Parts: sequence; structure tokens; C-alpha cells
Amino acid sequence: MPVSPVVVIGLGELGGVFALGFLRAGYPVYPVLRGMDLAAVGRDYPEPALVLVAVGEDDFHPVLAGLPPVWRDRLGLIQNELMPRDWRQHGLESVSVAVVWFEKRPGQPLVNILDTPVYGPKAALLAEALTKLGVPTRILPDEEALVFELAKKSLYILTVNLAGLITGGTVGELWHRHAAFAREVAEEVLTVLEWRAGRPLPKEALIAGVAAGIEDCPNRACLGRRARARLARVLEEARQAGIALPCLTGIWQRLT
Repeated sequence: MPVSPVVVIGLGELGGVFALGFLRAGYPVYPVLRGMDLAAVGRDYPEPALVLVAVGEDDFHPVLAGLPPVWRDRLGLIQNELMPRDWRQHGLESVSVAVVWFEKRPGQPLVNILDTPVYGPKAALLAEALTKLGVPTRILPDEEALVFELAKKSLYILTVNLAGLITGGTVGELWHRHAAFAREVAEEVLTVLEWRAGRPLPKEALIAGVAAGIEDCPNRACLGRRARARLARVLEEARQAGIALPCLTGIWQRLT
């Protein structure tokens, strides 16, 4: 009996890693590249095993808005800054998510930081693909656990990126040489993440999770190419929510 294919939307570094994992797990992979007609692909592949959305942040919501209806209960999502509201605003409920903690840069081998937890109806398939690549993973029991893991990854990315706009250097240097500043950035970011999540979040447990990620890979650079854009987005969300962020506002003022 033929194996259902996996459709991967976006074949950048992360999409390429997952595509290789699915192939090693025995699944045919159909890549959807920029400019391809999603509706046409949906007609050709109406019952894939999974549709993995692996596009960049700017394309994420347009892709979700344009999904063929036949794919809406077969989705897998990977994104650095993600909360349930991001898929629910598109009327999506039954999605699977991988909270990616590995790094893949062009021309360099994959680097694991923490394990990559997965959740949802296609979690076993995601875990199988990751295991084939040697990526440590685990399946989360419920959405509460997923929100914690999503918040932890967002807090890590935003803290090191936004603080790194001032300090530069590595995440280990930030955490140990600029501890008070890093903590101040993390606490302000957390207030916005609580607004995104629509619920209180366990501050100390999340900060401990960030520290674990830093200690596991201390030589990773703080800055990413989207750091400034992420700061602008956090400040805009804080404005919408009526949240004061004096530290992050100060960072923005120093950059401008």
C-alpha cells in the first residue's frame, strides 16, 4: 500500500532538515516553494500524512490564510515565536507543533541545544522524523505543556536577541557578564508573552528553562538577523496591550 506523502511548505534550512527526516522515515516528500499555487497542490495531494508549514515569520500568516481546506486538519507548525492564538485566528484547532531547539545554518551541521518537544495529532510522525536525524524529542501530554514550551522558546529567542542588540557577544557572555540586564529584558518579554498566551506564565520556571538552553550551548551568538524586527514587534504588541516596557524602550531609543 502506498505511503501518503508529507507536504513541506518552505524548503529553507529548517524545512530541509525536516524533509530529510521524513525521507529517512520512509515518507515521500512534496516540497512547496515560494510562488507555487497551494490550491493546485492541494488538489494533487488532498490526503497527505502531514502538511508542515516551515516558512519564515513574514510568510507564516499568509500561508495559513491560504491553506486548501483539505489540509486544515493535517497541519504541522514550526516557528520561533508561536502561541495558540496564531493558529486559532485562522480558525485552526487540530494542529501539530514542533518547538524547535536545534540550529541549522547554511553549510554547517545541525546543532542540538535542548530537546525538541512535539504536540498534536501528528506528534508521533514529527517525533519519528526527528529521531531519524538524531534530534532528541519527546511528545507533550497536553496543550498546557505546549504553551509552556512555546513560551520558553520565545523567551529564549527574544531575551538573547533583544539584549544582544546592546551587548553583542555570545549567549553565555550575556547570561554571566550582564546577568542583571538579561534578567530585566527577560522579565519585560515575559509580560508580553503572557499577553500573547492570554494567561499567567510560570516566570521562574521559564527563566530557568532559558538558562538551561544557554548553558547547553553557551557559544551561540546572541544576535540574529531579525533581532531588530523582533524588538519592534514586541514594542508594538506592548503598545496594543497597554504594557510599559522601560528597558526594551530604552534599547530601541539607543538604536535609533
